[in-house]
Amino acid sequence: MANPTDPNHRPTKAERKESARLEREKIQQQMSARNRNRRIGLVLIALAVVAAVVVAFVVKPGGSDLGAQASPQALIDGAGDAAKAAGCSDVQETPNYQNAPGKDPDIDHAHIGDTTIPTPPPLSEYATIPPASGPHDLSPAGAGVYDRPPDVYRTIHSLEHGGAIIWYAPSVADTPEIQAIRTFYNRADNVGQAKVIVAPYDFPDQGAQGSLPEGVQMALVAWHRLQTCAQPSLAVAFDFTSQYSNAYPERAYIGVAREQNSSM
Repeated sequence: MANPTDPNHRPTKAERKESARLEREKIQQQMSARNRNRRIGLVLIALAVVAAVVVAFVVKPGGSDLGAQASPQALIDGAGDAAKAAGCSDVQETPNYQNAPGKDPDIDHAHIGDTTIPTPPPLSEYATIPPASGPHDLSPAGAGVYDRPPDVYRTIHSLEHGGAIIWYAPSVADTPEIQAIRTFYNRADNVGQAKVIVAPYDFPDQGAQGSLPEGVQMALVAWHRLQTCAQPSLAVAFDFTSQYSNAYPERAYIGVAREQNSSM
């Protein structure tokens, strides 16, 4: 029998045919592997695209569609996680105006223009920024979504009447989350908007106190209650207003406004 390792050996016709067959099989196996890898790659790319879409619409929802479609109960259920993600403080009980003694001193309820407070005090005299109590205009500001800052002294009176305010920094006015908040509180169904104000906090004539504190993009305010967030969040905002504005029937009012049943 011929030795194929012999350098002088010349392959027979049968050997050449077998070698060609083996080479064809090798090429076919390589092509099959490449096609299989290509199909797997396409599947992985498609799954990545689907995952990105899910993240965009579920993990980080935003915009007017969210505000129009969000379930109030789902927002309440997700508020705890949302507060952590948005860098929110706990709801704080705020001090009295000028640290006046007592649980509910009259100075907190004074009307600007009377003998005690003849002119509007600078915001620097209030216990918190934004104010959560203190001297205020004779007329409360009406509920609603404002494009421009309402009169800040009228908004304090709104708090006294059981209202809540969602203040946001002007720099985030066009973000999807603020647009969602604005849309949500413009809905036709009752989400407590009869006693909620949504507005930018921007009073440049008041110096540093005319802007939200550094690092705060959203401040939620009720009478003697304040919660601040590093980022706006519809879930956190609604969780706050549904409890601290006296107008949402599905949750008990837990605020402390003296005139909680008065209109805005």
